[in-house]
Amino acid sequence: MLVFRVTASCRVGCIRPNNEDIILVGDQIIRDAELHQTFSVDDSDRLIFALADGMGGHRSGDVASADTIENLRFYYGDLPVGMTDEMFKDSILSWHRSIHSIISSRGRAEQRYEGMGTTLVALLCYAQNFYWLNCGDSRLYRLHAGELTQVTTDHSPKDPNGMGGHTNLITNCIGGGCQTSFIDIVPCNELVEPGDTLMLCSDGLNDMISDTEICNLLKQGLDANDLCLAAEAAGGYDNVSVVVIRIE
Repeated sequence: MLVFRVTASCRVGCIRPNNEDIILVGDQIIRDAELHQTFSVDDSDRLIFALADGMGGHRSGDVASADTIENLRFYYGDLPVGMTDEMFKDSILSWHRSIHSIISSRGRAEQRYEGMGTTLVALLCYAQNFYWLNCGDSRLYRLHAGELTQVTTDHSPKDPNGMGGHTNLITNCIGGGCQTSFIDIVPCNELVEPGDTLMLCSDGLNDMISDTEICNLLKQGLDANDLCLAAEAAGGYDNVSVVVIRIE
């Protein structure tokens, strides 16, 4: 049995007037809050950790991210048991097409929501199989044997292959005026090992502090809120959200 000791924190930062980030841990949604919780994973469990970074500012990126996370929570909880790997992935892809259509349609229907969109990064457990999802430039990292690795690939013009620096421009998101959207869904059982740490974050973290600094903070045993505070101490120019999953 695997045990996940999870901390999560979602903060507005030092500059932005409102928080467009949002986090889902299990069945709990948090914004402008933090969470500490322990999960056990067995054959019957399904478990989800997800983070969305809304875009649009006055065009209600906070609405896009919240709608996406709330929709994902209900959809994932209602998935049937006993699906094959391909059935599971097809279900997630179907959900992504649906939520992209919903967010895009709402943006077209109401001027105040025009162009709103969101990133999404997630770690899913279904029948003891693990998958990561990514749409946009929020990130999943893995700390293994003292080394930090970015698992996901940023969907950005500067960094199409997940190499090099980060840019605030992205080429893919949910909604956001994109005619089409795609989502990476990758099986990742090999990433989930006792002693390792997995971390989801919005770019409010990795734009403020380097991967080397993030690695050092995680190796010190600090929690999600500590990492958010480090980003704020470095300037906190954006909302900042982090989920830290320590595997035992």
